[in-house]
Amino acid sequence: MLLLLPPSETKRVGGEGSLAPNKLRAHGALAEARERVRTALVELSSGEEDAAAKALKLGVKNRGELAHNLELETSGTMAAIERYTGVLYDALDVGTLTSEARAWLDEHAAVQSALFGLVAAGDPIPAYRLSAGSRLPGLGAPLKRIWSEAHSALEWDGDAFVLDLRSQDYAALAPLPDGVGWFLHVVQRGKDGRTRALNHFNKAAKGDLVRRLARSLANISDPAGLLAWARSEGLEMDCDEDARTITLVTDLGAPAAAADSA
Repeated sequence: MLLLLPPSETKRVGGEGSLAPNKLRAHGALAEARERVRTALVELSSGEEDAAAKALKLGVKNRGELAHNLELETSGTMAAIERYTGVLYDALDVGTLTSEARAWLDEHAAVQSALFGLVAAGDPIPAYRLSAGSRLPGLGAPLKRIWSEAHSALEWDGDAFVLDLRSQDYAALAPLPDGVGWFLHVVQRGKDGRTRALNHFNKAAKGDLVRRLARSLANISDPAGLLAWARSEGLEMDCDEDARTITLVTDLGAPAAAADSA
């Protein structure tokens, strides 16, 4: 099983050691694109501040994050799954997982970074500021095009069960080939029995799901296995094989993230 996670705009700072691109997941396939994107990001961030802030969609309060892009080699690294914060990662709460659960994440989860492409949960990365919708003038092409072309060289194990939790913008950076992967859709069931799409709690429910999977050291190889596991966890899930979509249903007013049993 492989979980594909979105990143977060907010990140922890600090870390140890220095960036080593050759230690990141899929270095052979993504090395050239990683270098191009990083060079263009540093070029933009070291130029005129207003232009850089506009291209990276930074407001007055978070313009200081430009400095992260100028310290990629020296600011220290930490595992990607620890670097990101935000709603999904708050619900995941990786720092409170056991060593066994953490090892499960390192083996079964990857994060779609706008700067580094697809990285493993345990890959050491620095703090940075770049989102899927950012513009890098020095790149000479949209970020989406650079990354989608680079990721097309990845070899996916056709027998692997890939569960895609990424948002549309980040999934577009590395589209899955036909027949590979299942998209996770999260809805809430209201008191009237109807289901509704989630906004804020969509991320929280995903984070809680990943946490539950890691804590149970889940051994899942197909959608049927996931649905059986969900029933054992008291979660409601269903599967649409034609759309290759798995839907997680939560109770209205009681997001999945609040249901984590300690």
